Amino acid sequence: MAIRDILILPDKRLRLVSEPVKTVDKPLRTLIDDMYETMYAAPGIGLAAIQIGVPQRVVTMDLAKKDDPPEPRLFINPEIVWSSDDASVYEEGCLSIPEYYEEVERPLTVKVRYLDIDLKPQEIEATDLLATCLQHEIDHLNGVLFIDHISKLKRDRVMKKFKKAAKLSGGDKPNSDGLSDDKEPSHHIG
Repeated sequence: MAIRDILILPDKRLRLVSEPVKTVDKPLRTLIDDMYETMYAAPGIGLAAIQIGVPQRVVTMDLAKKDDPPEPRLFINPEIVWSSDDASVYEEGCLSIPEYYEEVERPLTVKVRYLDIDLKPQEIEATDLLATCLQHEIDHLNGVLFIDHISKLKRDRVMKKFKKAAKLSGGDKPNSDGLSDDKEPSHHIG
């Protein structure tokens, strides 16, 4: 297992649409292990494979509270098959857009169809934070970022900030350790 670099805005690869997984082989298992290690180290509660530069439809997630035992979840080829008319608003952050948070409105409940590690079809009805996190990560697989759900003015402002930071650092990622300046863990979704 290895911690991989997380792509940071404005990296164009974040806009790629990920390809479906067809087989579970050793490279995919290594990718999944690396995704968990990267997600936990960031720290984040969700990670899409494209965020570490791999355009495959794989999502790892763990919504366990800080002092609770880990509850790792894996979603291969996830797709939203139903969403409620009721909405919820959650302040989202993203490991690929560090230290930026904004309220995003999404459906309160979603039904997601996905494959497990054995490529067996599964379906989950999710609500609240799990629903938000699934929608956020599935957006990543489709080349969509949470900032695409906010006003154009706010989106343009954050894009400008991250383009400037990338330019100033020679393309390196600004403060990508998932920690704020005072080194307290943030609540990045993924």
